Amino acid sequence: MLYELREYEVVPGRMKSIVDRFHNVTLALFKKHGIRTLMFWEPVIGTGSRLIYMLEWNSLAEREERWDAFASDPEWLAAKAETEKEGQIVARVNNSILKEIPSLSAKIRELGR
Repeated sequence: MLYELREYEVVPGRMKSIVDRFHNVTLALFKKHGIRTLMFWEPVIGTGSRLIYMLEWNSLAEREERWDAFASDPEWLAAKAETEKEGQIVARVNNSILKEIPSLSAKIRELGR
């Protein structure tokens, strides 16, 4: 299993727009394309105006196939254009593909967490 940690640096004043877009459009399209979302976060302390979320993948090939299908979906392209009529929402995207370290995960379970 692989995990993708995605961090969006949101244009100042546009956090509500990105949250609304995920809530009203993006998450349904993720489901349509089999993209599994685990959790969303925003910083409480630290650099502000960021939306952070994690996706789960079986493989890099699955990620490429599903992400490409999502990115080229006409419904997504139309929604993105509509929600950015007043300007760009995301200034920059940072992402990392992560894999579990089984020995440390086992130790966490052993310690009761």
